[in-house]
Order: sequence, then structure tokens, then C-alpha cells
Amino acid sequence: MLKEKLKGYTIVLASGSPRRQQFLRELDANFEVRLKEVEEIYPDSLKGAEITDYLAELKASALEETLSDDEILITSDTIVWHEGIALGKPKDKEDAFNMIKSLSGKTHEVITSVCIKNTRKSETFNETTKVTFNPLTDEEIAYYLEEYKPYDKAGSYGIQEWIGLVAIAKIEGSYANVVGMPVDKVYQYLMKLA
Repeated sequence: MLKEKLKGYTIVLASGSPRRQQFLRELDANFEVRLKEVEEIYPDSLKGAEITDYLAELKASALEETLSDDEILITSDTIVWHEGIALGKPKDKEDAFNMIKSLSGKTHEVITSVCIKNTRKSETFNETTKVTFNPLTDEEIAYYLEEYKPYDKAGSYGIQEWIGLVAIAKIEGSYANVVGMPVDKVYQYLMKLA
């Protein structure tokens, strides 16, 4: 349906995330992946969704000059926001262990921002999902890190993996958002754009 609506347009996804690419495939979108290395640094004064909005727009500005009139750029950024701290991708195994331990038995927020841009206009929106973890033992955390190596994921975990089955007691909001993109909002925006 989306392919039909956006006939004549190519979606440019600026993400190496296999999960975001899979979402667009499942939406039956005609897209290509275009990557440009961006240093993900943001002002210390930003909090929560301000961080992800800023980074999604930063990624978009790095690629805007490459866009032609028949292309729609999608950039995105996800963080885990917990107790006033942004948890991005872990630096190493120890960092990942400490992140998951801090989430154990508590509720955190997963915030994803999306910037959709073409040569005429740009829009940024975000989605927040609350996720509550069951308490986890050190052995369970170590097992997960050893078996799944979630070092490319914000907050050091993937909800679609083993940890999502055993650790997540409750989720309030969009599941897809926790995986990496609020697909329903992306779909609605693209349909509106057509």
C-alpha cells in the first residue's frame, strides 16, 4: 500500500539498524540505505526526547545535501531514559552489565525520535514507551550479554530477544518503538506526505 502511495519516491533510510530496515520491508516501502558517519554528541542541557530529537535532526542534516526531489529521508535515534540519565549504546561489556543492572526491577522509558525530510520540508516527532523490568540476577544478566551481545543497542538490550521474554513485566505504549522505531507514526506521516 505504501509503495503504491509513494510511487515515484524513494525512501532513504539513514540507519544501519537491521531492525529499522526490517520495519520498512514489512511496510512494503521502496527504500535504500544511505549511511554517513555522524558524531552523536549533544548539549548537556538536553533531557529525554530533546536528546533524540536533536540527534535525529543532526543525522538528517548530514545527508540533506545528497537528497534529490524524489527522495524522502528518514533518520532516527533511540535512547533509554532512566532516572534522569540517557543510556545509549554501551561502551563495553562492563558498561552493558551496569546498564542492565540499573534497569533491573525498575521502570524506564524508551524514547525514539524520527526526522522525516525531503527537499521541501522536514518534520521531527518522537514516541515514549514505558518498560518495567522484573528483577534480574547477575547470572541472568551475564548469560544475556554472553549469548546475545547487545552492544549495538540503546540501554544494552533488545526487547525482541531472550531478555524481552524473561525480564519485561510490563510495557506501556508502542512495542515497535522499543525495538527501534514508532512504525505506526512513520507510516501515518508517509501516507500523509503522499
